[in-house]
Amino acid sequence: QVQLVESGGGLAQSGGSLRLTCTASGSARTLDQHAVAWFRQAPGKEREGVLCTSSSDASSRTADSVKGRFTISRGTTGNTAYLQMNSLKPEDTAVYYCAAEYLGGCRRRFPETDFESWGQGTLVTVSS
Repeated sequence: QVQLVESGGGLAQSGGSLRLTCTASGSARTLDQHAVAWFRQAPGKEREGVLCTSSSDASSRTADSVKGRFTISRGTTGNTAYLQMNSLKPEDTAVYYCAAEYLGGCRRRFPETDFESWGQGTLVTVSS
């Protein structure tokens, strides 16, 4: 399994932007060969899927709560993925997790069980 590490979390003001990075290592399989998804878990709430892109980038899914504000992309190294978050709101405050599945796709609600590799999470706090 590929190992994932998230970075880039921190404090942002409402209306501001942050970019999270997911970096993969520990496998001959590159992150580009994986479906990549970002999940988040707010205090006292269940973890929810935010964005997903398939291993071929042929399909993607975006949660309604972040449409038009968040985008997912891949880096040029083959082992990074990004979550660009714009127009942040206090309700975006959560721990954000990167997840990956080798040669995976993005089903309609991309459930957690579809992803075998997970990072440890990075905290994003949005102040009002």
